[in-house]
This record gives sequence, C-alpha cells and structure tokens, in this order.
Amino acid sequence: MADVLLVLTNCPDPTTAQRIAQALVHNGLAACVNQLPPVASTYRWRGAVETASEIPLLIKCTRDRYAQVEEAIRQVHPYDVPEIIALPVVAGFGPYLRWVDDETQPPLVA
Repeated sequence: MADVLLVLTNCPDPTTAQRIAQALVHNGLAACVNQLPPVASTYRWRGAVETASEIPLLIKCTRDRYAQVEEAIRQVHPYDVPEIIALPVVAGFGPYLRWVDDETQPPLVA
C-alpha cells in the first residue's frame, strides 16, 4: 500500500485556497483537498506577534507526489514562507488509501 500523507497549508483567502485545491486535484497530485472554514491564526513573524484569518487546506496525497505538491503550492501561494507540512497516515480504511494512491499515479507514457 502507498505511503499516504496528509499535507496541511493555510491560505490568506478563499480564492487562493480554491486555486491551490483545483491545481492539485486537476494535475493528479492530490486525490482530495478539503477547504475548511476560516480560522484565526496567531504567530510570530519578523519579531512581531501577528493574528490573521486563514483558510486551512487538508491535502491527501502520496509520499511519491509530495515534492510536486509542495512545488505546486509554492507556485500559487502568496506568502514568503507558507506553512506546508506533511503528516504520515499511519492507519486508515484500506479502500480509501488505495483510492488516494490510484488518483495520484503519474499518467502512463505511451
């Protein structure tokens, strides 16, 4: 079974979140992207404590596709240093994990 990852990123607005989600799924890099309701994020940036409203994305992909997922996010994301972290899925419903693997396979070259 494939090494499935849950990749997390936060976006500054719904438009950016939708652009990232569409690009990842359309290009077969992610099987599914969940766009969550806005959250309040508090963080330290360049020496100051900041608070911002952000849109979290939960991205389901495989370890084999992670580098491409990261690059695709970085191409669209407006932040200088976007949060992009990957968590390994250590257990899950077998048919779902196979679906993630199937949906993220690179296209066959003829």
